Amino acid sequence: MRPTLAGTELPQVQELTTSDLRAVAEHKAPGKDGSMLQNLGRAPTAVTVRGVATDPAALDLVEQLKTDLRTGQPVAFVADITTDTTIEQVLIDDLQVRQLAGRPDRYAYVLTLREYVEPVEPESSAALDADIAADAGALVDGLLDGLDIAVPFASGLDRFVTPLTDMLTRLQAFRQASSP
Repeated sequence: MRPTLAGTELPQVQELTTSDLRAVAEHKAPGKDGSMLQNLGRAPTAVTVRGVATDPAALDLVEQLKTDLRTGQPVAFVADITTDTTIEQVLIDDLQVRQLAGRPDRYAYVLTLREYVEPVEPESSAALDADIAADAGALVDGLLDGLDIAVPFASGLDRFVTPLTDMLTRLQAFRQASSP
């Protein structure tokens, strides 16, 4: 079975390799020998396809690959080597094309594909939003109650302004009178 990308058979595939990599984080404990490893799952599988297109439709294939690369959308990929890894969709990560001499419409291509992993839908935050809104409402209600007593408090300070206005002058006079 020939490898197919986005429903198009890739011609004269000479080499197809996969690369699987586990994501591991290393944590070094201060003052301890060794380290702890944390398994973070696996990275998306990389697939490298090398081949040659040598027919009049080769330029159309190259243009289609370039278009798929530029759109950045996942495309279907089927190959014997990837059946065990259950790769169904890939993103074209890199495309290298070289026109070969000696025959017209002859192109060597190297495709680097990455397994497309569907993003996880975020969990609903409706309950959290309701709790935050309730907490904010309680804080605002308490603030409004405090504002109700702010006006009488501010107007009640007026009666202390006149007696305290010359307080500094009286304290300085007392200090001079009590010094020897």
